Amino acid sequence: MLEQRIEKNFIDSADLKYQAAQVLAKPIAQATEALLACVTNGGKVLVCGNGGSAADAQHFASEFVGRYERERPELAAIALTTDSSVLTAIANDYDFSQIFARQVRALGTSGDALVAISTSGNSANIIAAIEAAQEREMIVIALTGSKDAAKDKMGGGKIGAMLFETDVHICVPHDRTARIQEVHLLTLHCLCDGVDAMLLGDQENP
Repeated sequence: MLEQRIEKNFIDSADLKYQAAQVLAKPIAQATEALLACVTNGGKVLVCGNGGSAADAQHFASEFVGRYERERPELAAIALTTDSSVLTAIANDYDFSQIFARQVRALGTSGDALVAISTSGNSANIIAAIEAAQEREMIVIALTGSKDAAKDKMGGGKIGAMLFETDVHICVPHDRTARIQEVHLLTLHCLCDGVDAMLLGDQENP
């Protein structure tokens, strides 16, 4: 029984990734090009998320600053989830919804990019961070999910409705958090791989 449940999780995840590939390939390509333009023009990438998405933000930043699979120059990326003193000071002195927005306003400038991760598309602190990035004329790359397709026709909750035409929305077509997170991680790897391919030339996996 347990083994069957485990197998179903693998199958469900694989099925969603196969289906999502057709839907998400175009926005992921657009996001990759935006990130490349950002870092090659001297900009930096700010990344934020909550819970598992916070871990994804740090994972992504580490692969930009360090490397993904190939040796290349360091790329500027900062996860806004890592400084406990900054996070707790802002949450205590202002509000938890401002923990990322104040960092975006402090660190972000025109030409930078914000990668904002929210499985529901409704996280208040991610919404505030996007608003701050838009004020700073940064491009926003939002990773969301369609949590309630019946009520959320656009997908991506409140975030899906607030993005500018110049922003990029990568919305996983599923209603289960775990499945959305699994595709988010693959998406972040696709972004890293795509940037590397455009910087270093296309090649098969080593």
